[in-house]
Amino acid sequence: MKEGKLALASCSGMSPHGLITRVACSDIVEESDQLISICMGATSADKEVFSDIIKKFPIVAVNGCDASCVDKILKQKGVKVAETINVLNILDGEGLKPKNVSRLDREGERCVNVLKRKITKSAVEKYC
Repeated sequence: MKEGKLALASCSGMSPHGLITRVACSDIVEESDQLISICMGATSADKEVFSDIIKKFPIVAVNGCDASCVDKILKQKGVKVAETINVLNILDGEGLKPKNVSRLDREGERCVNVLKRKITKSAVEKYC
């Protein structure tokens, strides 16, 4: 990646997969000063700071399900994402299924760890 940062745009849906997505992305961003988070709600609402960020840095869209809302919102804003990750597919492939919309249980923590490894391997290592 060029000098700069990589942005992670995570699902903000009120589903167990949305929770897993938000937690994994938040954890990864906290662990690296080369990464930033994009708030999809503020992006949708055209909050100026996020309007600037989505044009400035490469973005990895981390969708919670097949609806791909993150990709769709960014496309509506004229942004082409650098990479798309589908959490539902990753967790299904691992035989994992989060169950809670707002709390992480043992299974949820396993889901977060699997997703963090996937995001790091497929996106962060590639762009940072």
